[in-house]
Amino acid sequence: MKLLDIYARMKKDIAYVERELESSVYSEHAMLKETSLHLLKAGGKRIRPVFVLLAGQFGKYDLQRLKHIAVPLELIHMASLVHDDVIDDANTRRGQLTVKSKWDNRVAMYTGDYIFAKALTVATQLSDPRIHRILSKALVELSIGEMEQIRYFFRTDQTLRNYLLRIKRKTALLIAISCQLGAVASEASDDVCDSMYAFGYNAGMAFQIRDDILDLTGTEKELGKPPGSDIRQGNITLPVLCALRDPAIRSELLAEIERIRLVDGQTDVTPFLRIIRSGTYIGEADRLSSNYIDRAIAALSGLPDIRAKRDLVQIAHFIGNRSY
Repeated sequence: MKLLDIYARMKKDIAYVERELESSVYSEHAMLKETSLHLLKAGGKRIRPVFVLLAGQFGKYDLQRLKHIAVPLELIHMASLVHDDVIDDANTRRGQLTVKSKWDNRVAMYTGDYIFAKALTVATQLSDPRIHRILSKALVELSIGEMEQIRYFFRTDQTLRNYLLRIKRKTALLIAISCQLGAVASEASDDVCDSMYAFGYNAGMAFQIRDDILDLTGTEKELGKPPGSDIRQGNITLPVLCALRDPAIRSELLAEIERIRLVDGQTDVTPFLRIIRSGTYIGEADRLSSNYIDRAIAALSGLPDIRAKRDLVQIAHFIGNRSY
């Protein structure tokens, strides 16, 4: 309920950002307009814009400046989802048909490219070179993360370090710079900007680990897509890495992963889910997620005790405990 309270207090500014998101992807090209708005209309938590707005409260809060951070970061996230759905051959997202499913792969790829380009166009409205250096570096890292994910499809020999670096690039970094750039755009001190980055990075790592757990424990109604989607696509996530270390089930699990790989993910993954759910592996992953949440909250310790700080703590707790 506390998370809903936070969003309710920020309702006016979030609604403003939502309108700016819609206008930013407007195109006179009818198909581009339709495809770009398709995922936007499906909704989402808008966690990155919320982090931008909260971080902005540690400096000179100016929604007219912050929108040039909040909108591009959400657009970059959206564009990466459109591309991900092509790579993953995903038919649904947030309970709706994906762009690639409703149209086709080519339309989806160009839609993602267009949304990326619009994100950069919006960001150019701010002249601070730090913003553009941080943003461009993050885009490079995001691209590397996507390539690394492909490289490690069905790779059961990958290490924990491989996994953590991949989710940093794919998820945590964008959340980290949402917090950091919200502070930068508001002319907060360097110490505040650094603290916000640390908070966002750790919260982002926990967010992705929790996402990976939910893919194994959630229902299709809760997830908006079938459970076990990660392994169908070849993604070896943290609970699976934990399970692979258990000699009691390792051989059975390796055989199950190989079976899924050989049919290109087009199979029933219930036996795989049964193996993962049967041990302590999800709990092990959840403990690491909780450690990241503790680090995120600790990163805020030196910041002034304003409502935005308390809201960030509440959101961190939500991320650590979320079931959807």
